[in-house]
Amino acid sequence: MAAACNRLAGETSPYLKQHESNPVDWYPWGEEALELARRENKPILLSIGYSACHWCHVMAHESFEDVDTAALMNRLFVNIKVDREERPDLDKIYQTAHQIITQRAGGWPLTMFLSPEDQTPFFGGTYFPPEPRYGMPGFKDILNRVHQYYTEQGEELSRQTESLRDVFTRLNPEKQDQVELTDEPLTMARTVLEQQFDSKHGGFGDAPKFPHSPGIERLLRHWRESAHGEEPDVQALYMAAMTLQRMIQGGVFDQVGGGFYRYSVDDLWMIPHFEKMLYDNGPLLALCAQLWLATGDEVFHRAANSTADWVLAEMQSPEGGYYATLDADSEGEEGKFYVWTPEQVKELLDEEQYPLFSAVYGLDRQANFEGAWHLHTFRDTEEVAKELGITEPHAQHLLAQARRRLLEHREQRIRPGRDEKILTAWNGMMIRGMAIASRSLGRPELAESARGAADFIHEHMWQDGRLLASYKDGRARFSGYLDDYVFLAEGLLELLQCEWRSDYLAWATELADCLLAHFEDPDAGGFFFTADDQEQLIHRPKSLSDDATPSGNGVAASVLRRLGLLLGEPRYLEAADRTLAAAWPAIQRYPYAHCSLLQALEDTVLPVETLIIRGEGETLEDWRETTQSIFAPRRMVFAIPSDAKDLPEGIKGKAAKKETVAYQCVGMQCSAPLESIQALLSTIAGR
Repeated sequence: MAAACNRLAGETSPYLKQHESNPVDWYPWGEEALELARRENKPILLSIGYSACHWCHVMAHESFEDVDTAALMNRLFVNIKVDREERPDLDKIYQTAHQIITQRAGGWPLTMFLSPEDQTPFFGGTYFPPEPRYGMPGFKDILNRVHQYYTEQGEELSRQTESLRDVFTRLNPEKQDQVELTDEPLTMARTVLEQQFDSKHGGFGDAPKFPHSPGIERLLRHWRESAHGEEPDVQALYMAAMTLQRMIQGGVFDQVGGGFYRYSVDDLWMIPHFEKMLYDNGPLLALCAQLWLATGDEVFHRAANSTADWVLAEMQSPEGGYYATLDADSEGEEGKFYVWTPEQVKELLDEEQYPLFSAVYGLDRQANFEGAWHLHTFRDTEEVAKELGITEPHAQHLLAQARRRLLEHREQRIRPGRDEKILTAWNGMMIRGMAIASRSLGRPELAESARGAADFIHEHMWQDGRLLASYKDGRARFSGYLDDYVFLAEGLLELLQCEWRSDYLAWATELADCLLAHFEDPDAGGFFFTADDQEQLIHRPKSLSDDATPSGNGVAASVLRRLGLLLGEPRYLEAADRTLAAAWPAIQRYPYAHCSLLQALEDTVLPVETLIIRGEGETLEDWRETTQSIFAPRRMVFAIPSDAKDLPEGIKGKAAKKETVAYQCVGMQCSAPLESIQALLSTIAGR
């Protein structure tokens, strides 16, 4: 039974509902809890996590389900539980505060103690064990010491919270005057990426290793641009391709079911943290598809198809939207759903399949995960095939059969939990990934899936000209954040390149107008994470650097640049310029940390190319597919039927004078009509 004062049962978040039976008197973030803290002069214990978080589950079982610990929490604090996926604004603020206070990176679960008057934090940490271990104090000891500090050190606490508020006021960049944008940070980022590159195992830096998709994309785009010169930067391509290839061949990729886990705990990409996040898989799907176009390497083709198939099978709701996450745990153990023993696999495969599968995926080696085997590509398929006296194509066929057999068997296991929230921002990233994969792989059903998600959001989460951030159990909630608007707009621009829909262009324009009206900083430029009419918190972040997801300001600048060029809309172009100007000092200091903004910078100093193709039927599609089969990240291709309605004036004027015609626009300058595919290909060659 739920505790009498636990207020989480009515919430939509699966993470909050996981705690509805705790003996802790949990409240969701809201005025009821904040007013109670002020009235009783009790500090707030703020706990932030998410449903797929392994250490969140551990702390819940150890502390929040413990009656004695809960009694202490209830007596000393007002306890607030937050799902960081529903309230990324709160998470951004208090993760930043944690880093300032402790001088260490944050994470989840995040445990912060706040002043009841204004919610300014004065102490915090992440996971705390129930008793002292791992070099950390026990949680109950922390509770007593924090409460004692709050009650006895009021003067010191006031000085500390005032100092923290001063730091917050200096976090957002000041207005920059007369900024001259150059391509120098693009080269600087390339240099830093090479310095951090792990030439043995791929990736950047040491374990734990995260995908960091913006960095891989930066290298890929750097190589593509250098290919126009006399000395193409093949090392940039090598670093991007090797990193993604090692991830795909490693244990951070689900070898049986497709899709990427959150990160690797080791340098070899062997053992992952087993949760699967939509926001990782959208960008990684796009990268796999793009590297397939760039290199023709089959490993990227298989990974892109496998990841897209996983999305279709497991992550799309019957209503159309994409679910948020799959848990790391099942049956109370991390990774149990995904690991194998050699005996289990041998029972499922035939005598021809098993020796090959065992050698390729390491079942003939020592266990690598808590006495079990997590599949990892240990050996090259061609090499093993040669040893077994079979051809490489036949070996690939046998492995595909084996993976299907294991997947069928795995489906009978007790599955990890799935967080079935539909988050606008994360859906935007997957819409983009599925659209890019659809064009690259020649799979129109992936674009159809993405359109299903976009249409779902428009129907359920677009209300009165504004976005809502989260949907669950028939309820759309929480005013949309910057990432919701810009990631969705970026997804719509990619979808428009699969199939033209004037209503999607109109919607993308409305999203851009909302950005300018409610999120832009009119003084310093750039965009705040929250709208001007959202809840006023202790800080209004303006995030510039990439973190677990791309920078909202970087994506905003890219989207506004590209939409502005497509529509000939100077307001969007000027807002993109103001964003880059506001971020310029940060970009110059730490270019590698701002790869999303660097994409927007590249689109500014090296103008975007836009192809408008007008025509009908198969010829229109043939021209679109031909031009999109070339990896060209600074090129947009829109195939617009001759009878398309509700077109902007700039596009309407580019009509088909014959059956099919194309126009090439570089920046704001457009070519004369190109009336044959040969003329079109000749014109775009070298760009």
